[in-house]
Amino acid sequence: MISQWFLDPLGRYGPDYSNNKSRILEKSNIIDCTFLTTDPKSLDFNIKNSFYIPNPCDASFEVLDNYSKDCDNDLFFAMSHGVHRGQLKKGKIDDREIFIKKLVKLNKKITFDIYGMLNSQPIWAGDFINKVSNSSMGLNLSRGKPIKYYSSDRIAQLMGNGLLTFVDKETCLSDYFTKEEIVTYSDIDDLSYKLNKYKRDKRQCKRIAKNGKKKYFKYFNSTLVAEYIINQTLDIKSQKKFLWLK
Repeated sequence: MISQWFLDPLGRYGPDYSNNKSRILEKSNIIDCTFLTTDPKSLDFNIKNSFYIPNPCDASFEVLDNYSKDCDNDLFFAMSHGVHRGQLKKGKIDDREIFIKKLVKLNKKITFDIYGMLNSQPIWAGDFINKVSNSSMGLNLSRGKPIKYYSSDRIAQLMGNGLLTFVDKETCLSDYFTKEEIVTYSDIDDLSYKLNKYKRDKRQCKRIAKNGKKKYFKYFNSTLVAEYIINQTLDIKSQKKFLWLK
């Protein structure tokens, strides 16, 4: 039995659509199951035996509890010009930069900690943990137009480390997390309002962030996700309830 786990975006209005679609379909004749970080029913093409899985968190990676302390920075955001590029690529523009620059301009009272743009190099591994440890809130902003359930593993890194996490409501991640565990926003003005709201209300910010981490580790941890992949691939019947199958 052979399965594949595909992490990249597959929405028509996302980045690298044609290339990612080709990459995943070219193996369809030899793959028994495909696991996606996007809702398969939201795609405009069919992938046989495909299943949604969340980006898993792991206690060996997500080691912080930012909600338990006062942080110097309000909002953390990190991106790169590609996973395999260790530094900014000259002439490369990511559409998220436009959004982030406008967000910064609109929110003079928010202390931003941003990497991968504005002449700030991307950060990885230990550097990432060191930097993310000093922000109370995090923005989960993926490339392209939001599509149901898709996120990079950024969401596990933010929620799993105890930051109050903001996501576009069009991701529909509120299907799994309540307003007591995550913050959704409809547009940049709504996001700006909520950033300032939770900057002022630190107690509420920490409470929701703590709830979010607890929920993520309980239902989206690496052990559960791995068990689901094995069960689906080998057709093992299980009495266990996986939250993403509700």
